Amino acid sequence: MKRVTGIGGIFFHARDPVALRAWYKEHLGIDVQSWGGAAFPWTDDAGDPTTGTTAWSIGTAGGDQFAPSTSSFMVNYRVADLDALLQALRDEGCKVLEKADYSEYGKFGWVMDPEGNKVELWEPPEGG
Repeated sequence: MKRVTGIGGIFFHARDPVALRAWYKEHLGIDVQSWGGAAFPWTDDAGDPTTGTTAWSIGTAGGDQFAPSTSSFMVNYRVADLDALLQALRDEGCKVLEKADYSEYGKFGWVMDPEGNKVELWEPPEGG
């Protein structure tokens, strides 16, 4: 079974998200949008545009989006078959969070890594 197929997004919290977004925009040229992040379009092996984007976002510290982790970041990995992967992780003894989310944006599930970081697994919707 294929597991991770790419990165869907990188999310992190900051004490001063406005200042940190400005730093990334000024010094690294990231096109930070009004919603607090940027979207990096996907390309194929030849460098041609393909469907999809990788999200990058800085939010305000103190929220519970990453709970039960206390880390200031969370990586969202694209996967091909979320349900099968979550079951495989359970069978391997990993701490899979019971809550899963199925929406028009795809299927989302979470697992905790050995360092206590929450890892988001995302199966994009058909055609996305």
